[in-house]
Amino acid sequence: MYALTPCGSPLSLDAKEGAAVTCYLEPTWEAGRAFAARQIQGSVVMLNLLRFRNLADYSAKPELAPPRPIHGAEAFLRYIEHALPYLRERGGDLLFLGNGGAFLIGPPEERWDMVMLVRQQSVGSFFAFASHEAYLAGIGHRTAALEDSRLLPLSEVMQSIIVL
Repeated sequence: MYALTPCGSPLSLDAKEGAAVTCYLEPTWEAGRAFAARQIQGSVVMLNLLRFRNLADYSAKPELAPPRPIHGAEAFLRYIEHALPYLRERGGDLLFLGNGGAFLIGPPEERWDMVMLVRQQSVGSFFAFASHEAYLAGIGHRTAALEDSRLLPLSEVMQSIIVL
């Protein structure tokens, strides 16, 4: 489950700068261990920042490829359709899915096409979901879709901080 699968290769060259750029599609074993070691109690919200390929790349999972080439965003929607039943079966749910773009505060050269928030009942339910055999059978849609991504587990600081 946890292997670094950067976009194409561990380091790709940025055509504009000529500098090495690392892309991230899967967590490393070290990141998975660090996440578990946080010992988060209660629910976890996963912040997903997603950058899509212009054309989905199904070369790693050709059996999932549609009959015609599709955009990365379309492949990602196929991933969501596939993943939702397994996510919900393990106590999770999709909280938010929205279009991204350029930052209002952040690096001007960085952009994310889509943002997704997924609530997991617990760290254990996340690991149960992420290792579910039937879920993993369709994860190729996600890999085909993404050029780069970030996944940030969030734990709640206070349950009732705002009084309306």
